[in-house]
Amino acid sequence: MTDTSRENSATRARWQTCLRLARELLLVGPDDKDLKLHYLHTLIDTGRLGPTHHPRKKILVIGAGITGLVAGRLLKDAGHDVTILEANASRVGGRIKTFRATKHHQPFDDPAQYAEAGAMRLPDFHPLVLALVDKLGLGRRQFYNVDVDPGTGSGPDTPVPPVTYTSFTGRTWTYGDDSPDFREPDKRGNSWIRANRVQVRRADYATTPERVNEGFHLTGDEVRAPVVKMVDEALESVRDYYSDVVDGKRVNKPLEEWVEGWARVIRDFDGYSMGGFLRDYAGLSDEAIEAVGTLENMSSRLHLSFFHSFLSRSDINPGVRYWEIPGGSWRLPHALHEGLRDEVRLGHRMIRLEFHDPSRDTDPEGTGAVGPDGWGVAVQTVAEDDPQAPPRLWTADLAIVTIPFSALRFVEIVPSMSYKKRRAIIETHYDQATKVLLEFSHRWWEFTEDDWREELERIAPGLYEYYRTGAEADTDPALALTGAEAGLLGAAVKDSSVTEEMRELNGSLPLRGPAVRPATHAFGGGSAADNPNRFMYYPSHRVEGSTGGVVLASYCWSDDAARWDSMRGPERYVYALRNLQALHGRRIEVFFTGRGATKSWARDPYAFGEAAIYTAHQMTSFHLDVSRPEGPVHFAGEHTSLKHAWIEGALESAVRAALAVHQAPPVTTPGPDAGEERP
Repeated sequence: MTDTSRENSATRARWQTCLRLARELLLVGPDDKDLKLHYLHTLIDTGRLGPTHHPRKKILVIGAGITGLVAGRLLKDAGHDVTILEANASRVGGRIKTFRATKHHQPFDDPAQYAEAGAMRLPDFHPLVLALVDKLGLGRRQFYNVDVDPGTGSGPDTPVPPVTYTSFTGRTWTYGDDSPDFREPDKRGNSWIRANRVQVRRADYATTPERVNEGFHLTGDEVRAPVVKMVDEALESVRDYYSDVVDGKRVNKPLEEWVEGWARVIRDFDGYSMGGFLRDYAGLSDEAIEAVGTLENMSSRLHLSFFHSFLSRSDINPGVRYWEIPGGSWRLPHALHEGLRDEVRLGHRMIRLEFHDPSRDTDPEGTGAVGPDGWGVAVQTVAEDDPQAPPRLWTADLAIVTIPFSALRFVEIVPSMSYKKRRAIIETHYDQATKVLLEFSHRWWEFTEDDWREELERIAPGLYEYYRTGAEADTDPALALTGAEAGLLGAAVKDSSVTEEMRELNGSLPLRGPAVRPATHAFGGGSAADNPNRFMYYPSHRVEGSTGGVVLASYCWSDDAARWDSMRGPERYVYALRNLQALHGRRIEVFFTGRGATKSWARDPYAFGEAAIYTAHQMTSFHLDVSRPEGPVHFAGEHTSLKHAWIEGALESAVRAALAVHQAPPVTTPGPDAGEERP
């Protein structure tokens, strides 16, 4: 074969890979079937997997995150013998986790308060998860990604609009009743952007970005453009591959051109990091990329795949409507678990996976994977809550492995899986993400200046003036409340949980920012800063019966997250508070309860990272092999979809895997019940 022939062959093979990836991304199935409609019909409309020639099989599901619970529920309802093995001995849900009061733990001073350690917002264009929330009767309300005017909108008693999905086939799927009276509240943009010692409200930055942009040394046209506009304009030429602008709106091209357009996007840009794309393809200056990274929370992910950030531009932006589950996201996996109490086995961590692949003619490793009992899959586990207990062996016809590849990497697998599967398990990049949450006794982020005056004077006469003028603590009689040596940390909180360690650390640090900043007066939404907190979110709704709330004081990823992970808990809370004070003024300290919560997904012993986030080339290199079964072993989870880090991708994969296992024949003759120890 000549060099030219080899090159042409490689080019054709790569194009076929890109086409298959595009169809998987867009959920275009055989005969151009819309798989999203199929999944919605299966999970929501009927809750049934349909007829099969193999009505009862023994199935192991590894992992009781949202993927494992949904797959297990579908398979159980279809009549299969299902056992779900979960390593965590205390809860289900995986990366859906809510900090809340339980009989064993109370993270916040007010037991009514809660906050999300993981998934916290559900976008309008994720119909599987929204419809599942509605079907389970959990209720939903808006999550305000941008702060709003609380005096506008239709009010809390107005029913939410139905879940809708418009297919590329032209069909519109709907779940729920119309709600003609529903109105979104008006967006305000009162939250803050702070960078290079310049602080402005988001609404002001959107109209006059020069003051902030000059701090990044931007010049020419770049200094006059908000960074979100820079990014969107840079991406417009990519969107042209698969859509056209019609009457000022983006409209997808006809099906074949749409799919081929996405395939060309994958072919042309999978080799780029987002930073490389903005620099080398879009032509943004280094200074503009710095501004984009800081203000759009992309700094720590500029080195990762272009595709993750490109797809996220549709996922997290001011124009999208988001929802949350009242009481916390934990209620979603909990509701599914209620119907699987007999099937879920908590505290069993898989350490070995053995399987028989009938497509392999030989057994080069001499495993003898199918024993006299006739099982196709055998899983060995250890008890997380009893280290002295002997390992246990579970057998079944088939298995669905839903745990992250970062965790599967530490499981012994016999025989070895295919080369591309092993490569995906070894190389799939899992990013870090860390949240630091702080509890406050009052919702100071919603205050006007008059509210500040009233609340501070209620704590102690003269306290408002003390902060406004910067009076010395040892001369101001108002501070007899706490004593000058104690400072004002938690001064408004009766029996606060502020520790001496926190006070000492707080007293040893230099002051951050002035005592007073303008009142934020923000309801929901979030602020961005170039200090270590990076992104901060205010709760969208009050907790009934509570005067306070929990602020997501720091939400950051990758290297930004790693720095927080190195700190002890009290240090995290004091530093997070100090960085909040830089934006909001030192006076917020009086409402700090001393309680907080922090979650590092990279240090979680079951997650091993926040989510699968590809680096350049990884999607075309091995993604098509990520979800491919290995004999009787199937794979599901957000990492097997192309909606990384989203519940929607996890649900798509759960339905896909459940359908495949439901239709698959047992590998061998029936053996002992799934979950029964094999001698």
